[in-house]
Amino acid sequence: MKLSVAERLFAGALLTIAFGIVVHTPLTVWLSTMHPDLELVLKSWKELVMGVAMFLFIAIVWQRKLFTKFFHDRIVQISLGYAALHIMMMVAYRNDIEAMSAGLLIDLRYVLYFVLVYGAAKLLPNFRTIFLKLIFAGAAVVLGFALLQMFITPRDVLSSIGYSTNTIAPYLTVDDNEAYVRINSTLRGPNPLGAYAVIVFALTMAAAMKFGRRFKNDQHVVAGIAVAVSLLMLGVSYSRSALLGLMLAVGIIIMIRAKPSMRRRLILVLGGIVVGFGAILLMARADPTISHIVWHDDPSGVSEIDSNAGHAESLVDGTWRMIRQPFGGGVGSTGSASLLTNKPLIIENQYLHTAHEVGWLGFGLFIWLFVEIMRRLWQRRRGALSLGVFASGCALAVVGLLLPVWVDDTVSIIWWGLAGLAAGGTYRARQNN
Repeated sequence: MKLSVAERLFAGALLTIAFGIVVHTPLTVWLSTMHPDLELVLKSWKELVMGVAMFLFIAIVWQRKLFTKFFHDRIVQISLGYAALHIMMMVAYRNDIEAMSAGLLIDLRYVLYFVLVYGAAKLLPNFRTIFLKLIFAGAAVVLGFALLQMFITPRDVLSSIGYSTNTIAPYLTVDDNEAYVRINSTLRGPNPLGAYAVIVFALTMAAAMKFGRRFKNDQHVVAGIAVAVSLLMLGVSYSRSALLGLMLAVGIIIMIRAKPSMRRRLILVLGGIVVGFGAILLMARADPTISHIVWHDDPSGVSEIDSNAGHAESLVDGTWRMIRQPFGGGVGSTGSASLLTNKPLIIENQYLHTAHEVGWLGFGLFIWLFVEIMRRLWQRRRGALSLGVFASGCALAVVGLLLPVWVDDTVSIIWWGLAGLAAGGTYRARQNN
């Protein structure tokens, strides 16, 4: 099937974002330091491309006479409702315009990308194959640069292209201990890197368990490298939430792929492993290495920052704010967008973050949308892509309890884009009578 010019441009825009998002951070930091007057445009390139893609998609759907059918799709309707609520909240609260604009982009960009990829998967032949190739090409870039940071380059190598305390730290440490360096690779920080590693690991594991016997030798090698480097990335990110998510993703994939007769036994075995592992960590808490890596607790007392206390305080504060503000604080009232105001607020929980932005109703719509997407993925769990995205989605839902995981542009756009690809089916144009 030959694509029209609009269809090719639409697909090209989505594919550009799929690969560009993994190199977006170092490129925009570097270019922004060279052209500070263009910083806002450079950081917003993906949202601008999405905007163009949105208008192209509307035109394509209208031309194919699928407008009514597409917008009657429940998953699209929930997405539109969630977006409409944000617009109404902006009108109602009238917060700082710059903060509201930033908050709107942060809250909705991954939802818009999901809808666009979801539509492309339904309408465009071969889009799925090309999209996945670019996703894995991007993963190769992230994995490769992570290896360089781990074993070859200086820890502050990113300082040479503009990384600093004023932009993005070139690396972090665990509780200010230089012996435990947390790398970024090409992402915005160690925690997003850990979350991204979970996505790559889950996709690779699901594919290996589905197609492993049909893999050629080089494919076995590539899969093995992807798994090994993903685990290494997760390790040097020192992200505890990502580690918990990975354990959940692995358990889900194993359970779904196992024969029904084996599942009860596997539950006991996996449960025993988790309990045993947890008991060992608790008993070894006095060990300095375990204390640093797992508990992020500095036994020497050198660190002035207690990350565990910070997480707990943020959780309590966010919960009380949610209870007291059923209508939320308005778009742009929390997260990085709020840093543009005189009342900055960081809530280290994705769900409380959402509730603070758009209230209980927005929180409910977001949960409904996510659950609907996961339900579609569950229905297609026999497919390797759907299983990998479903398992990593469960993992990132857990990460979201400790971090606003969808605020990071790379992690959110990659996962929600993959979810749109996996959940998308096929629409047929309405025939004229």
